[in-house]
Amino acid sequence: MKMHVLSGGRLRMRKSIYFPDVAKDATIEMPVSCILLKHPKGNVLFDTGCHPSAATDPEGRWGALAKVMTPIMARETNILTELQAVGVEPDEINFVICSHLHPDHCGCNEFFQMATVVVHDRELAAAKEPGATNAGYLSADWDHPMPMRVVDKETDLFEDGRIVLIPLPGHTPGMMGALVQLDRDGQFLLASDAVGLRANLDHDFIPKNTWNVEQCRQSFAEVRRLEKAGAKVICGHDLEQWDALRKGTDAYE
Repeated sequence: MKMHVLSGGRLRMRKSIYFPDVAKDATIEMPVSCILLKHPKGNVLFDTGCHPSAATDPEGRWGALAKVMTPIMARETNILTELQAVGVEPDEINFVICSHLHPDHCGCNEFFQMATVVVHDRELAAAKEPGATNAGYLSADWDHPMPMRVVDKETDLFEDGRIVLIPLPGHTPGMMGALVQLDRDGQFLLASDAVGLRANLDHDFIPKNTWNVEQCRQSFAEVRRLEKAGAKVICGHDLEQWDALRKGTDAYE
């Protein structure tokens, strides 16, 4: 199995959302990571990043949310062009795993018409709640006609130990990571926004955009347990880590 790290866009956010005791006007740049897993039984995409229109008309796509997390990427920086660069067409994706249903993580779901979308039942329920838009759920990004596989516990996608979905609630009710086992490069935990920035895990900083603080702490503990057992943690938005990762055609195997 091969693992390709791909860009789903880039955001600018207030640093104070993630760190205590910083200036209110300080900002950070945050890459949006998407992961392509070429499994023998099918191509799997973990998160689909930002919709291309978020780059050119962010408020038109995201409304007021665009003022909280501001897209700063070019229109061509999206999962569609990234997949094309590694020789994969949208219709060749068999599964789209949604770590959660915020628009910087599921914005391009609509383009994968041949895929089954995998989502946690608590996340889907949260996205359907009245007023869900105020919690960052936009139906234009997640509500599409493709078949859904709704899970409610740890799930081995192909029942071979290579891609295991791990519930990591806290950032959102149905946040999921994926534990990926590669033959050569070992085990990775795709943590998405369960660990948006490495510093949050290392210093136990709970981001202000957390849905449930206690569940976030429990998920931090689970991530630390998996890391101690040998998994390399890939964060959802950590710029320093992003710069150090192999990307595009330079795959992990």
